[in-house]
Amino acid sequence: MSLQERLRRVIRQDVQSMHGYAIQESAGLVKLDAMENPFRLPEPLQRELGERLGRVAINRYPTQCVADVIAALAAHVRLPAGCKLMLGNGSDELIGLLALACDVPGAAILAPLPGFVMYEMSARLQGLRFVGVPLTPGFELDEAAMLAAIERERPAITYIAYPNNPTANLFDERVVERIVDAIGRQGTGLVVFDEAYQPFSSRSWLPRLPGHEHVLVMRTLSKFGLAGVRLGYMAGAAALVDEIDKVRPPYNVSALNAEATLFALEHADEFARQADVIRRERARLAEAFGRLAGVTVFPSEANNILLRVPDSKHAFEGMKARGVLVKNIAGLHPLLANCLRVTVGTPDENTLMIDALKASLA
Repeated sequence: MSLQERLRRVIRQDVQSMHGYAIQESAGLVKLDAMENPFRLPEPLQRELGERLGRVAINRYPTQCVADVIAALAAHVRLPAGCKLMLGNGSDELIGLLALACDVPGAAILAPLPGFVMYEMSARLQGLRFVGVPLTPGFELDEAAMLAAIERERPAITYIAYPNNPTANLFDERVVERIVDAIGRQGTGLVVFDEAYQPFSSRSWLPRLPGHEHVLVMRTLSKFGLAGVRLGYMAGAAALVDEIDKVRPPYNVSALNAEATLFALEHADEFARQADVIRRERARLAEAFGRLAGVTVFPSEANNILLRVPDSKHAFEGMKARGVLVKNIAGLHPLLANCLRVTVGTPDENTLMIDALKASLA
């Protein structure tokens, strides 16, 4: 039997028909395609972290260090009373665990589109129905369509990315509140706010968790500045988090990741300084892009900006030829026609990106 025949028999048909998560080759390029924090730690902190990681007991399973991370994060985010945190290997794992925990007969996962691709992927991998509700042409929630889908589908999970990925905007708060209330009245589903870009956003739902026992808030430390550490966390009513935590694999967060997280939280002022630079650079980029003929700049509350250009393929290739890698997302959804998603980099990287886009449009 050939390998291909064996694969056809062994691997699920829906998995065979899927596309893997695409990661662009970035060697030798200014990497501004993945919403990473562009800043490394100052050298004294690099040395301090290296020495600290060298003392970690990597011969033991991570137990107390994970509990220490949960306590430190709870203090850092000012976790409301009555709520609890659980950790994931990045927020991607948490998304998968939610699909696993909520896989009741007939369950569906609902999310606005365009949105983060892992919501749909997690649903399909778990055998759940995925219901995508298109945003308006201005990338706002279509309230009527969302409420109709919620009433019709009674989803087990409704994701609201806050700010949204890849559009980077915060949705109208009044519409969000009405959606949260509608799901609360149904009594059969959860709302999950994905706050991956919280360090750059002006609003959060975490302080509003009390009184909303059907709401969870999920975050990642990737945008905080620890993309290489892979640590996400989710907060909600203690009883709800306890139930979801039952499907979490034991020791899913390594001792090295836990120690690096504790170190970062002890130096949160450095990461706050970096986030402040990114927010100021975001404003500079938006202003510079807005002066370019034929470019539409959409509002951003994240560390990336969505642009619409006359020809996104041409602009992407032109920027790459000039050493700057961004993301051409025109093919992700019809609403994203001719759109580029650009990450906010260092001041020098951003200047290179402005010049590369300007030259590519000429």
